[in-house]
Amino acid sequence: MEDDTKASYDLEERLLNFGARIINLTRALGADYAARHIGNQLLRSGTAPLSHHGEAQAAESPADFIHKLRLALKELRESERWLKLILRSNILPDQKLSAILDETDQLIRIFVSSISTAEKRRK
Repeated sequence: MEDDTKASYDLEERLLNFGARIINLTRALGADYAARHIGNQLLRSGTAPLSHHGEAQAAESPADFIHKLRLALKELRESERWLKLILRSNILPDQKLSAILDETDQLIRIFVSSISTAEKRRK
């Protein structure tokens, strides 16, 4: 149980898991033109937060750190919109999307909070 608790708060692990879930989800979308288009967009935006988080950890300044976190947040928000479009257009059923939409929302909240904290510390 202790490892599960630690993993749920390890942001890098969560972003790795999120990216893997996005990859698997895009594979399940299908091969028609719309599904491929949405899948390509979601694949790009859903895997980018992991790399932006890694870049933030190696930031050259507090401003650079905040900038990298904002990029990750931007990609998460974009991913959330693509996921909602998949849901709205009935490409996949709600039961396949509810958990990843919830995780997307949680990650967005974490990044908003982290950016706010970093900005306060910078001042």
